[in-house]
Amino acid sequence: MTMTGYTESLTPAAAARRNFGKGRVARIGCVLAVVALACLVPFIGTSYQTLQMTFVLIYAIALLGLNILVGYNGQLSLGHGAFFGLGAYIAAIMMHHFGLPYWSTIPVVAVLCLIGGFLFGLPALRLEGHYLALATFSLALAMPQILKYPAFAQWTGGFMGLVISPVPVPAGVPLSSDQWLYFFCLALTLVMFLIGWNLMRGRTGQAIIAIRDQPTAAVSMGINLAYYKSMTFGVSAMYAGVAGALSALTAQFVSPDSFDFFLSISLLVGIVVGGIATVSGAIFGAVFIQFIPNIAEHISKSASWAVYGVALIGFMYLMPQGVVGLIRRLRGVISGAKRSAA
Repeated sequence: MTMTGYTESLTPAAAARRNFGKGRVARIGCVLAVVALACLVPFIGTSYQTLQMTFVLIYAIALLGLNILVGYNGQLSLGHGAFFGLGAYIAAIMMHHFGLPYWSTIPVVAVLCLIGGFLFGLPALRLEGHYLALATFSLALAMPQILKYPAFAQWTGGFMGLVISPVPVPAGVPLSSDQWLYFFCLALTLVMFLIGWNLMRGRTGQAIIAIRDQPTAAVSMGINLAYYKSMTFGVSAMYAGVAGALSALTAQFVSPDSFDFFLSISLLVGIVVGGIATVSGAIFGAVFIQFIPNIAEHISKSASWAVYGVALIGFMYLMPQGVVGLIRRLRGVISGAKRSAA
């Protein structure tokens, strides 16, 4: 039997499995190619470009956490900049006041922000839609004022903020400080994305999505609505906190005004541009919120936010389902063209 005849004799189920296997190999290859390209960034770009790409990785972590909450679970948050700032200040306080190494701040920030997000999610269970958005909005507005409060100024630095020592390069590693910090953030980004990907593919992810789509049916199936919604909020806050800690290490400085309400809005814009309820969309959204404001300022310093708004409208008009949605549509068109040609 020829190879053509064997292919034509496949059952629909076998053909589907074969196509799935090919798609999986292609996705793995694409991920490896992206990671390999990311590893080249510090060696082909300037120090400033490396710094910019470090912030892309940081924002990608925060956007993935927010997308788990908003996209996959359906809870709208306008206050994740507060958890971003909380993580940054926890890391800064640990390093500035206690002299702890930078790497030790990450697990502490992750645990504390997970607990903080979970506790915030408990009373928010009674709120949905725009009511929950207003509750998180108040959190975003309150956080900078709390950080400036005189009673906490001895720890937070008040209006002046805190200065952090540069991240040291391990002995024997032939990298600059910027390059080492980039690879540290890249490694954490890969870990956080792997955790998020596995979480959403497992039974927990199915429960989270079921609560978004059919909460009544989810409860009837035995899913603990209160637990999963609060835990999703906690996991999302953990991602934002880890990203905030990495931003503090990268900027070597934290101040209350760095974590205002606009940061929360930027994160929300990022998940919409990248693609709601997608894992890879966090990367595209991070690129948008890191580079588009700078490009807009280069185009017009006096009307940079007008340019930013026009760019955002253009993105939404051309890609209403985000960048990932556009890629999926193009992939579908290409696949359809190949089947038609065959």
